[in-house]
Amino acid sequence: MFSTADVRFAPGGAAAEVERITQALREKTLRDLRRRGAVVGLSGGIDSSVCVALCARAFGPERVLGLFMNEADSSADTVRLGRLAASHLGIRTHDEPLTPMLEAAGCYARRDAAIRTLFPRYGKGWRSKIVLPNVIESDRLRIFTLVVESPDGEQHQVRMPPEVYMQVVAATNFKQRFRKMLEYYHADRENYAVIGTPNLLEYDQGFFVKQGDGAADIKPIAHLYKTQVYQLAEFLKVPDDIRKRPPTTDTYSLPQSQEEFYFSLPYDRMDACLYARNHRVPAAEAAKALGLTPEQVERVYRDIDSKRAAARYLHSPPVVIARDDQASGKPA
Repeated sequence: MFSTADVRFAPGGAAAEVERITQALREKTLRDLRRRGAVVGLSGGIDSSVCVALCARAFGPERVLGLFMNEADSSADTVRLGRLAASHLGIRTHDEPLTPMLEAAGCYARRDAAIRTLFPRYGKGWRSKIVLPNVIESDRLRIFTLVVESPDGEQHQVRMPPEVYMQVVAATNFKQRFRKMLEYYHADRENYAVIGTPNLLEYDQGFFVKQGDGAADIKPIAHLYKTQVYQLAEFLKVPDDIRKRPPTTDTYSLPQSQEEFYFSLPYDRMDACLYARNHRVPAAEAAKALGLTPEQVERVYRDIDSKRAAARYLHSPPVVIARDDQASGKPA
């Protein structure tokens, strides 16, 4: 019988998994990639904090570089908690302020231009985010909503036409891609590997930017449910303030959870639904464990399948159009 506890490691499992991952990190990085350490972008979140802790165990703190890449929309907690993780581990860090680069690339201007097609007054002092309706509430087509807040705190919201949504997302994707560019700069300078920080829920469901946070040399926790990442965080003694922080996108100027932006359910319920879907648990059985109706679980299952299909593009490598003789290994 399915239980939400199935997603968790059994007693002792977290310790064994930490040992397995750190050994694999050493082997893959030092032997296969011929790199001598690791670069990790620090966001103050649970995933990057666990990844940097695993790297410190694998290579020693002296061969791990943590990067702070904050920008105009970053939460104050991103800086505070990222520094807390770094000081707790004793790793080296480097600050790379992102705002000037993003301004030069037109990230904010392109985003704001799209928003002003819906709210012409949007400008300096205004804040925004985009949200998605809860997946379990109905079978209606789920359309993103733009939420804006004026300097005096008045909020407005409107459903986003596809072209506005796509331009806002395309503009904000500059943030993840510039961060990854800086990670690879420091990795090349130090002869280090770039560490990707997605967990299984994000990796499977496409919650990452192609050639942005989706790019990495090694992804040490992409096979772990976020519930399991929290278990590793406890074993690794990640500071409590980080473990208590709700998962956030930290991409938009208004506070925004991952739940309202993408997954539409809290991470622990999404983990359980993904586990149940992966293990072919009938919706009626999963519903009993989750406190949902079978119809609601079926909606989540359909959403999982839909996001997984969309994520194929994000996971796909570049397409090489080769001749038959090249494909067979024959010289051109």
